[in-house]
Amino acid sequence: MKGTEKIIAHIRSDAQAQCDAILAAAEESCAGIRDEYAQKAAAAYGEAVRAGVKTCADEGESAARLGRMEAKKALLALKQEMIAKSFALAEQKLLNLDDEQYTALLSKLAASSAVTGDEEIVLNAADRERVGAAVVKAANEKLGEKGKLTLCPDVGDFEGGLILRRGNIEVNCTIALLVELCRGEMSAAIAGVLFD
Repeated sequence: MKGTEKIIAHIRSDAQAQCDAILAAAEESCAGIRDEYAQKAAAAYGEAVRAGVKTCADEGESAARLGRMEAKKALLALKQEMIAKSFALAEQKLLNLDDEQYTALLSKLAASSAVTGDEEIVLNAADRERVGAAVVKAANEKLGEKGKLTLCPDVGDFEGGLILRRGNIEVNCTIALLVELCRGEMSAAIAGVLFD
């Protein structure tokens, strides 16, 4: 029996050596796989971090662009509001000229806008009462021999200025229209004064 025991012991020893070798090879293989996947995980992590950083940078830049655009829009709206207020103030200043200056302005408008010299001058009720006769007289003096302008018995529904009427033809010289006509030409100049 001793020979059998030696054979069995030898087989066991060989089997144990083979098991140890298989186990060592498996451990080595697992270590290689772990290293490979650790490297892949690190690369994937690095890529995810880079992508996240890029996304954050892109979103930050986009938000900054949007913020700059909104700021420019708000500034433009403020500038437009200030320009509109400037024109409204100019209109009010023209409407609130003293009688002498207002008469000079309206008579100049009437004389320069008259085609035949025999048109009617239409004023609003307050201006007709306040400066009507003086405007007609001063405009006719400016026109000289051609001056036969008359004060229309009707009154207009506008804040200030005048309308020259001859039959069905009217020339609008109201302050509101004159200021509006100046707006296109003068907005850039006013913006330059206000904001430069």
